[in-house]
Amino acid sequence: MKKQQGFTLIELLIVVAIIGILATIALPQYSKYQARAKVTAGIAEASALKVNFEDVINAGSTDPSITNVNAGTTATQNCTLAASGKVADGTGTITCTLLNAPAPVLGQTVTLTRTAAAGWSCKFSGSKDYSTTSCPGV
Repeated sequence: MKKQQGFTLIELLIVVAIIGILATIALPQYSKYQARAKVTAGIAEASALKVNFEDVINAGSTDPSITNVNAGTTATQNCTLAASGKVADGTGTITCTLLNAPAPVLGQTVTLTRTAAAGWSCKFSGSKDYSTTSCPGV
């Protein structure tokens, strides 16, 4: 009697089918993960400007703009930044428009809004499937 060596064709086909099923489930989840990571990076970059924005507001000499809040840098690897505000009433916004992102979040914006009474709040223009709890989406 001969000893069997290797795998049969049916065993190999079963393994390929299992890998296909796992890939079918995993790829959409990975794409969603990539989009959420890009939104989180945008929130972090916009949030990093809060301290500079507060310094400009507290100095009171000029209305905040991206030029005097972020030393003129308007784009990063994750987003295009914009800032505007009014020293007189202490209000303003910092906006991050997402760049180099997966399709579901490409071009969406993360907006941090400051009011004198309530402080900072965050809003994401895309679906809440891709946003965080601290910055809810639409």
